[in-house]
Amino acid sequence: MPTELPYAADAEVSLSYDELDVLRLQHEKELAQAHVTIQTKFNYAWGLVKSPMREHQVEGVRLLQEIYRAEPTRRRECLYYLALGHYKMGNFEEAKRFNALLLEKEPTNLQAQSLGQLIDKGVAREGYIGMALVGGAAALGTILLATLVRRARR
Repeated sequence: MPTELPYAADAEVSLSYDELDVLRLQHEKELAQAHVTIQTKFNYAWGLVKSPMREHQVEGVRLLQEIYRAEPTRRRECLYYLALGHYKMGNFEEAKRFNALLLEKEPTNLQAQSLGQLIDKGVAREGYIGMALVGGAAALGTILLATLVRRARR
């Protein structure tokens, strides 16, 4: 089943400030009129999730969660962008959870498979950083202990 959604690598490209501003202004206009369409909300959330700024990503994920809960027909699209948003924020477990839900529904979705690979790399990178920190702390502890032992022998 082909998907019209972008591959995960393409989703790393941010919108320009002007493009995101167009989406923001449309969203604000509809908010002022007390009726925001699901499409406007989704478009704005999509633009925010693609942003390199964490506060934009957080707001985008919040809007997508609102859409996911309120609009069952948009859940498929929301799952991917929720996974992507959490991935970009470094919330790898949440990203995995949303991506797994999408893959349950569409096991051959290349976009979700691609994002799954990015998430797995992020988890591995986080693990390597953790191991490096523990190793560095252990080395520092060993040096301090050796220094104390030398001083005690004097």
